[in-house]
Amino acid sequence: MDKLREKLKEVFGFSQFRGNQEVVIRNVMEGKNTFVIMPTGAGKSLCYQLPALMKEGTAIVISPLIALMKNQVDQLNAFGVNARFLNSTLTKGEMTRVKKETLSGDIKLLYVAPESLTKEENIEFLKQAKISFAAVDEAHCISEWGHDFRPEYRRIKSILDAIGDLPLIALTATATPKVQLDIKKNLVMDDADVFISSFNRQNLYYEVRPKVHAKKQLIKFIKDHRHKSGIVYCLSRKKVEEIAEFLKVNDVKAAPYHAGLEPSVRVKNQDDFLNEEVEVIVATIAFGMGIDKPDVRFVIHYDTPKSLEGYYQETGRSGRDGLEGNCILFYRYKDVLKLEKFQKDKTVTERENAKLLLDEMSMYAESSVCRRKQLLHYFGEKYDESNCGKTMWCDVCKYPPETYEGKNHVVTVLEAVKQTDQRFGLKHTSDVIRGVENPHVKSYKHNRLPIFGNGKDDKEEFWSSVIRQTLLHHYLEKDLESIGVLKITRLGEEFLKHPKSITLVKDKDFESLIEKEDNEPHIVTKSYDEHLFDLLKKLRKDVARKKNLPPYVIFQDPSLEEMATVYPTTKEELAKINGVGMGKITKFGKPFLDLIQEYVDENDIITASDVVIKSAINKSKTKIFIIQQIDRKIDLQEIADAKGLTFSELIDEIENICYSGTKLNLDYYIENMLEPEKQEDAYDYFMNAPSDRISDALDELGEEEYDEEDLRLLRVKFLSDHAN
Repeated sequence: MDKLREKLKEVFGFSQFRGNQEVVIRNVMEGKNTFVIMPTGAGKSLCYQLPALMKEGTAIVISPLIALMKNQVDQLNAFGVNARFLNSTLTKGEMTRVKKETLSGDIKLLYVAPESLTKEENIEFLKQAKISFAAVDEAHCISEWGHDFRPEYRRIKSILDAIGDLPLIALTATATPKVQLDIKKNLVMDDADVFISSFNRQNLYYEVRPKVHAKKQLIKFIKDHRHKSGIVYCLSRKKVEEIAEFLKVNDVKAAPYHAGLEPSVRVKNQDDFLNEEVEVIVATIAFGMGIDKPDVRFVIHYDTPKSLEGYYQETGRSGRDGLEGNCILFYRYKDVLKLEKFQKDKTVTERENAKLLLDEMSMYAESSVCRRKQLLHYFGEKYDESNCGKTMWCDVCKYPPETYEGKNHVVTVLEAVKQTDQRFGLKHTSDVIRGVENPHVKSYKHNRLPIFGNGKDDKEEFWSSVIRQTLLHHYLEKDLESIGVLKITRLGEEFLKHPKSITLVKDKDFESLIEKEDNEPHIVTKSYDEHLFDLLKKLRKDVARKKNLPPYVIFQDPSLEEMATVYPTTKEELAKINGVGMGKITKFGKPFLDLIQEYVDENDIITASDVVIKSAINKSKTKIFIIQQIDRKIDLQEIADAKGLTFSELIDEIENICYSGTKLNLDYYIENMLEPEKQEDAYDYFMNAPSDRISDALDELGEEEYDEEDLRLLRVKFLSDHAN
């Protein structure tokens, strides 16, 4: 161990080990199979890098991402360690050189992509090399229950067996008890020594926000944390590009990162972030695996992640130096439904697995239980505190929710699990308690149980919350073999015999919260000039009356608020206001500009157009293509297919085109879509409605008569006819 510490200081500059590092490294040095579960930033890589330097031969490191390999190899080379990677980015000559150096024993760590490992010529080459051990990094990729399942990881064990009888070290930052079981089973590591570090990152602040006015929340947060490094995660490449552009036009040094970028651009953007040329990277989940940037101060999930494992790992890239780390999640249930739709082409098993992971994500976001407690419980770690205590807090503990006495409710849940023979999951248990006579419940005759219907006065969301909190209090646990099935623990049995007082918390109703906030006027940056805003509203009403149009068609409230914030006095300045295109300026702009100019002159106001949140002007080829195709009266589904868009995404683009002031003639499509009477009814509605919100239109016109997409297109037609 003295030699290990000397090498630790000599190569890596550390005087002592952290956490479990020392016992893990000792285990690897003794040639034992080792399974390491250690949170992001806790120093997993050292657990195989240091033994590789001490042992004779070359250590193979199986890693899933090229970016990860490059980053780690660059770091090791900077430390004076001869490390190389073997993947598809190498030329034939470079591959030959790497193999030659490995066979001569010069290379201490060889990073290999799982796809490269499966190639016959690479297997033959590795059989000839002196391999000290194999490290399987990001081992959760083995499990279909993990957040980043890779089928090629399933073949690793058989290939390593073909190379030789090698000791294994498997490492991951995120593995639930079920995933841990799956990894050990697949790698045949039942005999492995398991080292689990605490998942509690005490310096991280977790917060979930309703996803309303998300761009404005985003820009405000980033500007409040100016000159600090951060990552914004989005689920699609399109959204990454959009948000990166949005941040750039708002004077944030930002860059995109996703697999669709040219490799040279991707590498440059990553390096610029590491070198602080860029402050914020906007990325898909591909970014960040193994990226060793200790001073990331915030991680923002602009879209809801696909799983809690993924969310936890991505938030773990914040505050790796132990200092401030803010983790903000923008959440709305519609994003979860959208993610479920993405699974429709998958197998039944994959769809069910994905849904379970998404359900856990929703439960976390909507729950009013301490975020830290929920995360640790998910990974099988008991959290003794009732809240975040002396740590950096979370939004729930910072702003405590409403509580209630839950003794009888917990007894009801435990009885329901017991009477259904501990063979079912959360949804079925809730259905039995609420007295839902669906085919599934009746097929098991659970509608005849004494507990059936005991909780019929409360909604499904209420009982789901009680069941989740019963799990968090360790009265229930999830069966590791039968995923999702609830079992009563020893503590739960004791509670049933001797029920005691227990405090439960009321969950937030995120959807009603979103609806409430959506309906409230939203201030763009700082407080707008209320007097000017009132004058603009009065003018809008007068103009609307003269034009015989609803006021919202002229300018919507958020646009008036911005006008009352930045005082635009020219057409060019007015065009920078969100929701104002040149078409509207030509039709309606003059009286508004005259009013603002007069107000500015009378009150000696110095205008400050730079405080507005700007929208990127998008003159993309896609928008030009859509306009041209609509002019040619091409079917909208054909346009969507041609650009690889879903129909809903195409409507997003069409709406953006319309709102920027371009007139679109969709009559050819709408006439084939809806009868004239329905068109007229909707048109009359938009002409007389106080707002153009689609949810209001659906309520008024009836969801059985119209679907959301019909009304969105009719709204575009209406605005094209009257606003542009």
